[in-house]
Amino acid sequence: MILTINDADLDVELLGGDDPTKPLLIAHHGAPGLGSRAEPELAFGPLSDLFRVLVFDARGSGKSSDTPPYTHEQWVADVDALREWAGAETFVMAGGSYGGFISMEYAVRHPQRLRALVLRDTSADHEHNDLAIANARASDRVDIDEDRLMRMMEGRIRDDADFRESWRELLPLYDYEYDPAQLDARVASVDYHFATHNAAFSENLHHYDLKPRLGEITCPTLVTVGRTDWITPVSCSETIAGLIPEAQLVVFEKSGHSPPREEPELFQRTVRDFLVRHALS
Repeated sequence: MILTINDADLDVELLGGDDPTKPLLIAHHGAPGLGSRAEPELAFGPLSDLFRVLVFDARGSGKSSDTPPYTHEQWVADVDALREWAGAETFVMAGGSYGGFISMEYAVRHPQRLRALVLRDTSADHEHNDLAIANARASDRVDIDEDRLMRMMEGRIRDDADFRESWRELLPLYDYEYDPAQLDARVASVDYHFATHNAAFSENLHHYDLKPRLGEITCPTLVTVGRTDWITPVSCSETIAGLIPEAQLVVFEKSGHSPPREEPELFQRTVRDFLVRHALS
């Protein structure tokens, strides 16, 4: 369904029925301008037997409208408006990659709202960008075009066609086991919004650093990451887990940037067990 949220038209799907007594889980996708609700639906949709699982295309991504501003403050406000629309006083917040940034931002701004927090392959500050650039340069999977890499990582993409080709070049880095036969389909499956990406990488990331505030998060927190994640490496998740009180860290040994896709059974079991213990009591 299309909902008008804070003046933007968002493509939203609510899985698990509309019973308001069933706990709510809101899952935020990563990759502003590239991501869509398909990613959190894969990761958290299987929990719809226990939760109402709300997935959506954030403003400036997927099928949602290109309605600025593309800021952390606005994306957090959109999450809270979706919570209110769903009629939930408290809920589980989940997010992967850049969606993890927004999830942690929400947690420090609205701590009273969260029953639990689930993070996947994310970072508490912008320093992962330098690690990612070094990992891309060192990889033997890709023949990196240095200018294109830096325009991607610094938010200087020229247009949607340039965005598409830059994404194609970097995609082989994301998987633990890369299958080149899937490349064309994965590139074609994306709705490209270069302006959203540029805002996120040229503006937002420069002042993104939640490390001083992570100690304020008091809800149960699960931090997950793939062992060979190139863009938000394991060290980033270790930092998060070390700063959030009593956070649980799980490393998926045969995954890159997407354990829900690469080790689905283990990921589902890990998240389900955590949420049954900490968010359903």
